[in-house]
Amino acid sequence: MSPTAPVTTSAPETRFERRLAKILGHATAIFCEKGYECASMRDLSRSSGMSLAGLYYYFESKEKLLYLIQKHYFTTVMTLLRERLEDVVGAEEPLRTFIVNHLEYFLSSPAATKVLSHEDDVLEDELGTEIRAIKREYYHSCTDLVDALKKEQSLEFNTRIAVLSLFGMMNWLHTWYNPRVDGDPRALARHIGDVFLRGIYSATTTL
Repeated sequence: MSPTAPVTTSAPETRFERRLAKILGHATAIFCEKGYECASMRDLSRSSGMSLAGLYYYFESKEKLLYLIQKHYFTTVMTLLRERLEDVVGAEEPLRTFIVNHLEYFLSSPAATKVLSHEDDVLEDELGTEIRAIKREYYHSCTDLVDALKKEQSLEFNTRIAVLSLFGMMNWLHTWYNPRVDGDPRALARHIGDVFLRGIYSATTTL
């Protein structure tokens, strides 16, 4: 089993950052294979080649590892989105850019996507609160784009239902996606964008 290393916008600059990225990659692979509840710090120790004592020195629990995985992926996809939206104009193209960014990023890391989807509600207390805040920010970045298109085109539909439907279309692609059949993530994003946009362009207040 090979670990899925976290995708970053730039290479880690320090030895600690490189080591952290490697450990998070192993943790992601273990959580994906065994599930969070069944995975143990000992499993991660064997996978990473790091001593159990060494793991506990840096991470007091597997909960902290799951927190770091979720924080990394959600903050990185938002950073990439902001960068890609800088030179995009209009209202429809930014929304299509959101879809492309989401699919290219998460389909490039299927193990992480599975972990993020299946272990969505595990974290509690302060760690869970922080991750939920980051996810809300990402959700609202999409609602803002949908609302901008809605205003520009004078459309009438329920933004919340539309956005949740879009995420529903995107977030479970990893369970069936086959690039040989479905095309690369950019091509798939174009098709999903077409379906979603046709839906909201024809929507009414009866949604």
